[in-house]
Amino acid sequence: MLAMHSPTHWRARLHLAYARRGARTVLTERAHAGPLRVQKPLYPEGEAICHTIVLHPPAGIAGGDQLELMTAVGRDAHVLLTTPGAGKWYRSAGARSALTQRIAVGDGAVCEWLPQENIVFDGAVGDLVTEFALEGDASLIGAEMLCLGRTGSGERLTRGELAMRTRVRRDGETIWIERGRIAGSSRLLSSPTGLRGQPVTGTFLVASRRCDAALLESVRDETPSAGDGAVTLLPGLLVARYLGAASEPGRQWFARLWARVRPVVAGCAMEVPRIWNT
Repeated sequence: MLAMHSPTHWRARLHLAYARRGARTVLTERAHAGPLRVQKPLYPEGEAICHTIVLHPPAGIAGGDQLELMTAVGRDAHVLLTTPGAGKWYRSAGARSALTQRIAVGDGAVCEWLPQENIVFDGAVGDLVTEFALEGDASLIGAEMLCLGRTGSGERLTRGELAMRTRVRRDGETIWIERGRIAGSSRLLSSPTGLRGQPVTGTFLVASRRCDAALLESVRDETPSAGDGAVTLLPGLLVARYLGAASEPGRQWFARLWARVRPVVAGCAMEVPRIWNT
């Protein structure tokens, strides 16, 4: 399908659907418009779990870009979705960009939503919306990490803003919702009750009927090698927060948490996507 764009910004949409066929999870629908797509489904763990890498060939979101990902994981299917590298939100001259991600997970299915971190360039202006709709005994393991500025070069977020909304529903009822706006001029960046001057923040979220006190206890001895982390148990939810100076310690901590929770929630050991090592 031909890419659709204007001279100044991209508009892209990707629709994916998965189904369980016998012992195999298969990608049954794949449609895209614009530069947002996937290549072939991968099965590094065997046919029951379908790994999919979501690609955005322009490599970043510029001012005015509008990207939308719609995913449906059918009953009893198991899907792992990730990205080939860090997402980038580029500086904008004023136009607002948006990335909207909506994922539906059927009864008995497992969705692992594990994109690599988002790097928000100084001066970026955008909206990041992520919504999950779970049915029945569906399970979600998800992670999201933000790096505010290109910290490797000493850049910090001094202007622009990123507005965020994350919501998880089960059988139509909201069980988790979070809204926020991080602006370059905001006191939140340095406040002791905010980001405390740290440029990297992340959330690791597990939504499953198997989230209980025993699962919480099994992960509490895992701590980040640098930065701060905390884990909380809510009804049907396990939530971990990271705050630090760099993304790598947070990613490593999330991976260790994932290794602990995956056997309980999904019934299998952790298998790190090969793309993370390239």
